[in-house]
Amino acid sequence: MDNFGPATFGELNADDYDELHDPGTTDETVALISSMVGTGRMLELAIGTGRVALPLAKRGCDISGIDGSPDMVAKLRAKPGGDKIPVKIGDFADVDISGTFDHVFLVFNTLFNLQTQDDQVRCFANTAKRLNPGGTFLIEAFVPDFTGFTDNQRVKTKRVDAQSVWLEAVQHDPVNQIFDFQRIRITEAGTKLMPLPLRYAYPAEIDLMARLAGLRLKHRWGNWDRSAFTADSTFHISVYEKPV
Repeated sequence: MDNFGPATFGELNADDYDELHDPGTTDETVALISSMVGTGRMLELAIGTGRVALPLAKRGCDISGIDGSPDMVAKLRAKPGGDKIPVKIGDFADVDISGTFDHVFLVFNTLFNLQTQDDQVRCFANTAKRLNPGGTFLIEAFVPDFTGFTDNQRVKTKRVDAQSVWLEAVQHDPVNQIFDFQRIRITEAGTKLMPLPLRYAYPAEIDLMARLAGLRLKHRWGNWDRSAFTADSTFHISVYEKPV
């Protein structure tokens, strides 16, 4: 999609992001990450409105963030404790922030917001530069699923009630591994379009990106409870380590 840059998602979604984009796994996410980090310095890429960062900070974690959307970060700043987390505004693939970190994480499929393989590889390379030896990079990403697609397209009804209908249309570009989503909300107040392009990657390709950056796979789970990743897993939590 043309003109969809680092700030676009926030411009379209910041106002009601917390209400409409809750994956229901926040407590499990925070528990797993906090159990891994100890007293190390931590960085969240695409920190957004602070869904994960704020509860980690409340647990005493030393956390900073990067995000491309001033609108999303403004929502973070307005929450209790949000003004105390250092956040850099910029493309998270650049990891343009001072210092080094013991742990970096990128959750909720946001790696796929980078729309080219080059950008995703760049994210891994720049993250590796910011990691201390022995440091880890955790990502959460869905496993591509083409259920319901015909001729590389799909339309789903997401919500219906007496006042509204929400639809999701997506076109698939298998050459460039792109899902072009258009979420359509039709209400009594009018119609709102919420586009979102995603460049998906399979776990094996993500592993190769990590290897090119000098990182190695340490853990892969099929859920935040550390259950095994299997052929039936719909997403994965993968942890890469920078060798000492």
